[in-house]
Amino acid sequence: MGAHPYTPASLDLPGYVPLRLSQLEIVGPYLGASLFVLAAVWLLSGRCGRLSKADRLLMCWWAFTGLTHLLIEGPFVFTPDFFNKSNPNFFDEVWKEYSKGDSRYVARDTATVTVEAITVLLEGPASLLAVYAIASRKSYSYILQFTVCLGQLYGCIVYFATAYLDGFNFWASPFYFWAYFIGANSSWVVIPLLIARRSWKKICVAIHQAEKVKTK
Repeated sequence: MGAHPYTPASLDLPGYVPLRLSQLEIVGPYLGASLFVLAAVWLLSGRCGRLSKADRLLMCWWAFTGLTHLLIEGPFVFTPDFFNKSNPNFFDEVWKEYSKGDSRYVARDTATVTVEAITVLLEGPASLLAVYAIASRKSYSYILQFTVCLGQLYGCIVYFATAYLDGFNFWASPFYFWAYFIGANSSWVVIPLLIARRSWKKICVAIHQAEKVKTK
């Protein structure tokens, strides 16, 4: 059994290759790239006609979350041997680092892999479609956003519930629990709740207006 920094210590990771990048070398580029995406979409959305600030912020969120699902979570789903690759890439290092907050990732827990696969294959493309829908003022925009938010919230419920049911002991220290397990995932609970609420109100208003037209 190779030595590793994860909990539980009895976790068997044959051929585990230690991290080669520091936490700063992993988190720094991710935050920098995220800020670049947010800034770029915000600037580009200003050229999409008279979009409200709320819609422009939503475009930023959906671009960020869509690219995160596809470019960050995608490699995890399709690279089962990321923890023992002799020549790891940046994304392998990302998941070895994140696994300090949730060792189910490095252990390839089936429930975790399944939730991530659904997120990558369905929610990633749908999030980017939401960017287009908002920019183009498509009629399905709010329904799409509401649906993707429900998917994200469902995924978070499964993610946290299975962690609790499986023992709630997958982090290397309290720091990784709060920073990674809670902190890194909280955005996908709070923001989808707010967007789902807004989308639901918009859908209800549209239905009400359509019913008023029919009764005239």
